[in-house]
Amino acid sequence: MSLAEGPFSEWIDEVLWDKIPAMPLGGWFADMVNWAKVELRGMFRAMSDGIESLVDSLTYVLTVTPSVFMVLIFAALALWLKGWKFGLSTVICLGIVAWTPFWEQTMMTLSLVIVASALALLLAIPIGVLASENRWVSRMARPVLDLMQTMPAFVYLIPAVSFFGVGLVPGVLATVVFCMPPGVRLTELGLRQVDTEVVEAGESFGASPAVILGRIKLPLALPTIMAGVNQVIMLALSMVVIAGMVGGDGLGKVIMSALNNVDLARGFNAGLAVVFIAIYLDRISHAIGSRTKVARAQEAMAKS
Repeated sequence: MSLAEGPFSEWIDEVLWDKIPAMPLGGWFADMVNWAKVELRGMFRAMSDGIESLVDSLTYVLTVTPSVFMVLIFAALALWLKGWKFGLSTVICLGIVAWTPFWEQTMMTLSLVIVASALALLLAIPIGVLASENRWVSRMARPVLDLMQTMPAFVYLIPAVSFFGVGLVPGVLATVVFCMPPGVRLTELGLRQVDTEVVEAGESFGASPAVILGRIKLPLALPTIMAGVNQVIMLALSMVVIAGMVGGDGLGKVIMSALNNVDLARGFNAGLAVVFIAIYLDRISHAIGSRTKVARAQEAMAKS
């Protein structure tokens, strides 16, 4: 028997640990949430109405057009950005989704991903820019981003439901928080990797810091920033499906229903739609990133 399992361990538990009060971090967080629910009720109501309006409007646009025409529109975009092979595979994959009963839910999921990703990037890219320009901001943001990336995805749903109730809004906001870190990190990384000689050349011609940032750093960092955009979109899709647990619409709700009823056919159809949407969004975001001038120049240098 080791000391960890013997009387010495019992003495430590009784004499030391039992005398130390429990850390009330959870209680502090609950008090903060309860305070915010009362004092910031108007702000949360405005946020809820705005997000619902965005999602509903985009969903209407995607569903009012017949599924056949929407498949052709998505395929045309794929053809233009990545070639005929991707365009043909888009017709086949999204045609299969349109053949299932879950086309409207798929478009709802796409709306949720687009809105959540756009909101996340509107926050992530400016924070990444500030972190690249200010080391104090970078040091303050790093532990917060570590916490956001390591926190289990389900935990984000608890305060979101507490603030906004059950529905699509808590799912969208939990998704925004969950998928922000890669956008911040890769924006900062891309800007910090810009060649200092190029920046010094701009300074020598009298360019202001704003001009250097907008016309030198950001264009050169754009391929890395687009990699962050891709990661944000992929994480948003995964979290939107999880948000079906709190009443979020779309494929997440269908998958949760299939799980509760052990409906294999329903779950397979919805899961297949998620896979096809994920592949499509991944390829489209990569294609957009590869069409930047810097990415094309890097590709040409790699081939030469």
